[in-house]
Amino acid sequence: MATSRRDYYELLGVSRTADEAEIKKAFRRLARTLHPDVSQEPDAQERFREVVEAYEVLSKSETRELYDRYGHDGLRGGGFTPTTFDLGSLADLFGAFFGDDLFGTGQARGARGGDIAAQIEIELAEAATGATRSVPFPVTVPCATCAGSGARPGTEPVPCATCDGRGRLQQVTRTLLGEMVRSQPCPACNGSGRVVEHPCLDCDGSGRTVEERTLEVQVPPGIHDGQQIRISGEGHAGQLGGPAGDVYVQVRVKPHERLVREGNDLFCTVDLTMTEAALGTTVQVPTLEGETELELAPGTQPGRLHVLRGKGMPVLQGFGRGDQRVLVNVQVPRRLTEEQRRLLEEFEQSVSEDTYEADEGFFQKLKSAFR
Repeated sequence: MATSRRDYYELLGVSRTADEAEIKKAFRRLARTLHPDVSQEPDAQERFREVVEAYEVLSKSETRELYDRYGHDGLRGGGFTPTTFDLGSLADLFGAFFGDDLFGTGQARGARGGDIAAQIEIELAEAATGATRSVPFPVTVPCATCAGSGARPGTEPVPCATCDGRGRLQQVTRTLLGEMVRSQPCPACNGSGRVVEHPCLDCDGSGRTVEERTLEVQVPPGIHDGQQIRISGEGHAGQLGGPAGDVYVQVRVKPHERLVREGNDLFCTVDLTMTEAALGTTVQVPTLEGETELELAPGTQPGRLHVLRGKGMPVLQGFGRGDQRVLVNVQVPRRLTEEQRRLLEEFEQSVSEDTYEADEGFFQKLKSAFR
């Protein structure tokens, strides 16, 4: 895996709004110059691996969306591991040197199956401890009757007569610079290189059927709202023996009634009456593990921040936990009886310079809550 943390769009030299065609064109251009078999630069191999990794992410809508929203950390949290290159990336890589033919042999290749998107919803407490969810979804699988061949039992697909089983047609054009070879999928067999003369009755010759499947998804502790979990090889079946796609499970974390998450920290507020703040009190504070007591000293000021160390969210795929920050809100009476007003007026007349001790402003306290 490339160790560089450079922006993938910068590596390919495209804008963040580039479409699929622009990304593929940029990748092929760089592959022609950076491939170790072509380039003599000492860092060519590492730069080439970076470019392949960037293309692997940006060429797929699921990983590109994850990268756009959360960057490199979001890819790791979503299960992306660029240690091997999928067939699609290799096809475009070899296409940079040999046209659209993968290995220059002209043989038809299997197509990778499509990816599946699913969504689950968990509580904030479950995001802290981790959870297991059953995710049902429809998926295409190889037909059991014909074993994925598409042909009726007892028969076999035959090579396409138009392309001689290669799956592609080539057109040679002579120019002043020499011969140019142009390749395109065979229209008679749709690039498969074979024709099913007697289609399977169960799958109508497609070689695939649809079934309901349920996966047990392990949600790791510390996951953030909107992050995706990638389950490799559990998506739609490929064609012609191609690999299956992946399943991307998006995790939505329900908002908590009293706790707000900011990164790995949690925030909440407690309300005190004016007399409770002046005399001191003990309050119940919500945490992920349940209510806990917090003792507030006499003279507690509005905006006072108390930090509960290690009471926040665990670090995703890491160590330690964030903190929980408790912000004190002091309630001022809106309606007073005549007796209450008289008592407050007597109190105000009896105060001295020592009654109200200078304290940092509320704005400074509010800023410190978000440090």
